[in-house]
Amino acid sequence: MMLVLGVSLLVAWGLRPADSVGPCVVAKGPAMLPEIPEASGLAVSRRYPGVLWSHNDSGNATVLFALDSAGTMLGRVRIPIRTRDWEDISAARCPSNDCLYIADIGDNRSARRRVHIYRIPEPAPGDAETAPPEVFNGTYADGPHNAEAMFVIGADLFIVTRDRMGGVYRSTLSGSRELTFQRVGQLGLQAVTDAEASRDEKSVVVRTSHEAVLYRTDDLILGGNVPYLRIPIDGLKEAQGEGVALDGSILYLSSEGRPWNRAGRIVSLRCNLSR
Repeated sequence: MMLVLGVSLLVAWGLRPADSVGPCVVAKGPAMLPEIPEASGLAVSRRYPGVLWSHNDSGNATVLFALDSAGTMLGRVRIPIRTRDWEDISAARCPSNDCLYIADIGDNRSARRRVHIYRIPEPAPGDAETAPPEVFNGTYADGPHNAEAMFVIGADLFIVTRDRMGGVYRSTLSGSRELTFQRVGQLGLQAVTDAEASRDEKSVVVRTSHEAVLYRTDDLILGGNVPYLRIPIDGLKEAQGEGVALDGSILYLSSEGRPWNRAGRIVSLRCNLSR
């Protein structure tokens, strides 16, 4: 019995997340997300201060989950679409003020002829359903790619591929529903799982399982790949790191659940990002 207890305590200690990573300290969490076991994308609301949006990966209902900064569930909003491999969500300005962009861009076999981006006016956390989305069909100029990360700067959509190099692709919303994504650079990052622009669009954070990497937007969109800050996050002991979002000096990270506890989780970090 004592041996079993000792092993259990050792395992628990080994899974205990650090209180700080790089220039960041844990502000809140980690909080469990029982309804989001495959927590994928993450975005900071533009309409409602302190609200975050998340969702499950492919194979689940197309539902947006509204969370507060501590991970408390505020609402569940259905999107009237059927997605194939929904990997990311981004918040940005749009012609109707504030919108959410849904990235149906997953393609594990790199075989999809088209990916899809859905745009909806940002709902309220208490809404039952969103407005019907605008649908944009996307193709890559150089053939299919698997991707899990998208961010939005003005009228430009950027996709970062999930591969060994993290290719950056760009397309501009100009009235057509057919988008062609052109390669504009590569980040040298393996297995990128999410990316998001800051509220002022001056910075972009890109994450992998091991680090969150920050770039100046002006550098990134011109093909640059030199970050101004790298934050190692292995110390947080995420089961499978997925989502990232940035709100001022607060960095949010979400991950999928563990085999014995299917709940996803979210943690917020207060960071010194002044480098």
